[in-house]
Amino acid sequence: MKILVAITGSSYPKIGLQLLNSIPKEHEIYAIISENAKNVLKFEENSEICEIKGVKFLDNSNLAAPVSSGSFGVDCTIVAPCSINSLAKIAAGIADNLILRAAAVALKERKQLILGVREMPFSTISLEQMAKLSSQGVIIAPPILGTYAGSNLEEIENFIVGKWLDLMKIENSLYKRWK
Repeated sequence: MKILVAITGSSYPKIGLQLLNSIPKEHEIYAIISENAKNVLKFEENSEICEIKGVKFLDNSNLAAPVSSGSFGVDCTIVAPCSINSLAKIAAGIADNLILRAAAVALKERKQLILGVREMPFSTISLEQMAKLSSQGVIIAPPILGTYAGSNLEEIENFIVGKWLDLMKIENSLYKRWK
């Protein structure tokens, strides 16, 4: 399966990197990380993006990259975390960078698009945008915790990433399932 993980500039880009590290490498994995996500990662984690084995990183400004075309055949696109700015642009059909173009391709090709919207609280405008996209088949999957899967940060992060992998139909044992 071809999977695209896009990380945008909301708080908590670390969770997107954890997702990239958790996808089995038998899949063809592509990643786009926005400049804002890189800045937030540096601010929140005091770290920078490093190479991840088996992941092909693409430049967000390169609108000619393979994932910008429906004929390339990405099966699943996940934007995690997804900033409110990215949500708004996706809902409006704006595709002025590679992340947004890849989301537009997923929509037009009726491919799986998952948005891990990271904000709290949600404004009415953002909720309307999520409802609009959901009606078009987009899965809205904010990084919401489930403490039945654990109580420390690592267990909670594994729960969120595991739930996203579940949505992609990728088997995992990252979190304790509800009994």
